[in-house]
Amino acid sequence: MVIKHKNININYSHIGNGEAVVLLHGFLENLSMWDNLVSDLESSYQVITIDLLGHGKTDCLGYIHTMEDMAEAVNAVLNELNIQKAHFIGHSMGGYVALALLEKIPNKALSVCLLNSTSEADSKDRQANRDRAIKAVKQNHKAFISMAISNLFAKNNRERLSSEIETVKQEALKTPLQGIIAALEGMKIRPNRTVFFKSLHCKKMIIYGLKDTVLDASSIKNLFHSTNIKLHEFPDGHMSHIENTKELSYLIMRFIE
Repeated sequence: MVIKHKNININYSHIGNGEAVVLLHGFLENLSMWDNLVSDLESSYQVITIDLLGHGKTDCLGYIHTMEDMAEAVNAVLNELNIQKAHFIGHSMGGYVALALLEKIPNKALSVCLLNSTSEADSKDRQANRDRAIKAVKQNHKAFISMAISNLFAKNNRERLSSEIETVKQEALKTPLQGIIAALEGMKIRPNRTVFFKSLHCKKMIIYGLKDTVLDASSIKNLFHSTNIKLHEFPDGHMSHIENTKELSYLIMRFIE
């Protein structure tokens, strides 16, 4: 399904009845990343998946897509569907978008799950990495995508999941160059929302991978232990929805019930 937002097309899917669950994909992904989880949730919930700006079948809005820009597009879909409250589950960049949306409209949250994601801003090193990534994308975006996707999986899983990794790469290659760069620019300048996240009044969970090369597991543990945020650790990488598919579905269903 498609809605118009600021003269561009926003693509989304909407299935099922009951409490709303909003699934927000990560960088170089699209709403198809959630297919397994949607299958598990659709009999009990109203499940909304959305292609974020410049990803999947959603158009680009500009040359920098801030997390706030992406959140506005998500909220436009929720308004179209008359969703007042929802469970928000965001993978990586999708988690940044969920927090950007809820900072503006905190009472929309029934619960929030950051999946392989964080409320922290980019460090100086991470910002420099984004700049290097932008250069690499401009030189050869196919090579960048191939390398970037492989690195998201724990090394010990790369052979076992080789066909799944190939599928992720093929989906990522559908992302237009403008969309890739605009997202990198937007993630680079996102603010730190940790104080907001800690103070948000709803059920909250962070799921992280011990071998994640994007997010440091120990810093997440240090930042959020002794808070009202539930932490769950998987032994693998940044792609829990593929590396830990069944366990993740079970965990999320228990969390939102």
